[in-house]
Parts: sequence; C-alpha cells; structure tokens
Amino acid sequence: MRFPALSRDDPETVGVVSTWFVRDGDSVRTDDVVAEVQVDKVAAEVLATGAGRIHLLAPEDAEVRQGELIATID
Repeated sequence: MRFPALSRDDPETVGVVSTWFVRDGDSVRTDDVVAEVQVDKVAAEVLATGAGRIHLLAPEDAEVRQGELIATID
C-alpha cells in the first residue's frame, strides 16, 4: 500500500501518517480503513488494497513522500 497522491501540484510533496487503525500483523479485508494520512490541510483515509495480514512500514507521525510504500499485505 502506498501513500496516496493528495497534492496533485507537487508529486514530491511529503505527508504524514496521522493514525494507524490497525496494528502490525493484524488481519485486514479489502477496503478496510487502515490509516489516516495528511498532506498540508488535506486528510484522507487509506483503504486496504487486499485481504491478508498487514505489515506496517511507516510508523505514526512518519513523514512520507506521496507514492511511497507505507504497508504491505500478504
């Protein structure tokens, strides 16, 4: 799962993983809300892209570039 593109003006924009709603290793289903991210004043929910166990790659409050991996599901 990648940090979503919330700023179309600058694809290199850095955002923050505000909140994880799951813990590392939790089971998730496709389209479960797993995190909230923020770029400037825009916040968005991140949905699971598949079903399985989620592995978090970015901790809460981590600064992440748009498009960067923040979690994997296997």
